[in-house]
Amino acid sequence: MKNVTDSFVSLVHWPSAGSFGFNTDILATNPINLSVVLGVLIVFGKGVLSDLLDNRKQRILNTIRNSEELREGAIEQLEKARARLQDVQIEAEGYRAYGYFGIDEERHELINSTYKALEQLENNKNETIHFEQQRAINQVRQRIFQQALQGALGTLNSCLNNELHLRTISANIGLFGSMKELTD
Repeated sequence: MKNVTDSFVSLVHWPSAGSFGFNTDILATNPINLSVVLGVLIVFGKGVLSDLLDNRKQRILNTIRNSEELREGAIEQLEKARARLQDVQIEAEGYRAYGYFGIDEERHELINSTYKALEQLENNKNETIHFEQQRAINQVRQRIFQQALQGALGTLNSCLNNELHLRTISANIGLFGSMKELTD
């Protein structure tokens, strides 16, 4: 490191006549260096800096324009979605109302069909009861008739003798004969 600093120190002691060297006086060289650097930057960097700023400005404007277009598209899609949502809500309300109407109608139909089925069952029950009553009455009649017939036959057999039996047969034959004459 000492060699490096010695070489800079030795450069300071070089004579300035016709040779190139470093001026280590900071106060004297900085304004000159700065003015040279600024001059070079202004002359050569002006176009490059201007192009860079124009490109950057154009990119920012394009980004803003694209963002505006995307925003407008998003707003348009949002409006379409809101309109569709409103349509779907109206349609859903219609389905809901129709569903309630259908449910109410089906409930009435179910009540009516149940009432008719109960009425039919009641009629069948009454018919069955009536039929069973008639059958029971007929059975009782048959038994009474059979018992009466058996009683009458028993009485006739015990009370009739041959003579009375022959008179009854003759009287019945006479009745049948007179009935036949009336029908002719």
